[in-house]
Amino acid sequence: MASLKEVRARITSVSSTQQITKAMKMVAAAKLRRAQDNIMRMRPYAQRLSGILTNLSAITDQGSVTNVYSEKREVNRVLIMAVTSDRGLAGAFNSNIIKAATTLVAGKYKSQFEAGNVTFLGIGKKGHEAFMKKGYNTIGEYSTLFSNLSFDTVRVAAERAMDGFVNKEFDEVVLVYNEFKNVATQIVRTEQFLPIEDQPADVAAANTMTADYTFEPSKEEIIVELIPKSLKIQVYKAVLESNASEHGARMTAMDKATENAGELLKQLKLTYNRTRQAAITNEILEIVGGAEALAAK
Repeated sequence: MASLKEVRARITSVSSTQQITKAMKMVAAAKLRRAQDNIMRMRPYAQRLSGILTNLSAITDQGSVTNVYSEKREVNRVLIMAVTSDRGLAGAFNSNIIKAATTLVAGKYKSQFEAGNVTFLGIGKKGHEAFMKKGYNTIGEYSTLFSNLSFDTVRVAAERAMDGFVNKEFDEVVLVYNEFKNVATQIVRTEQFLPIEDQPADVAAANTMTADYTFEPSKEEIIVELIPKSLKIQVYKAVLESNASEHGARMTAMDKATENAGELLKQLKLTYNRTRQAAITNEILEIVGGAEALAAK
């Protein structure tokens, strides 16, 4: 049985840990509110812009304007953009993304990986370090992006992937991230970023009936400006989704850690009281035994 000193030390240690996890939960909750507001405002804009992007892509494919971002080539070289976080202590938030990305490589892009043609662009320190540790090809250094999260900082990572596709450094670009559903639930999403995917026939037919655009100053200028911006917005939305998911996952993890610390404290205090009672009982027995020995003399 552990000594009273050891049990007291463990109680002090667990109490300190519980205070830290409780504080981290409160910080995560405050950050989550801001991140949730940001993604809720971004979603309608990004979804509408995504629809316009697909319609514009279809228009350029049918007309004289060339859209380099919808060019479909034989997939020999692949770039996987994996959005994780800069810090841990968020449950399975980061490991789910890393697992989804590596599963994608082992399945869909197995032949490309065996040929050494799969590259990772990690947005977030945890993913970048994990892919480097596993020996994957990596590009870019975006491990501190979340410390100053804005469209301008995310745009740099998006442009790196877009330039790689245009310059035929990559034939396909895939985006892997956590979509925010609620505090306790994050959904891992794997989406093709480039080339721009075609809509299903029924959806395309419906959009053709409703999408009637007037181009000003010209179709060419609008498309050249809007399509790249729309793609960057899609990456920015994914990063905002991941940011909200991270704070939700950390809030849940710290709440569970605080509860576990409370349960452990109960057990330690019970152990302490039992150990203390046993020590007192032993002292009483020693005193009684000594008194009887003196009386016998």
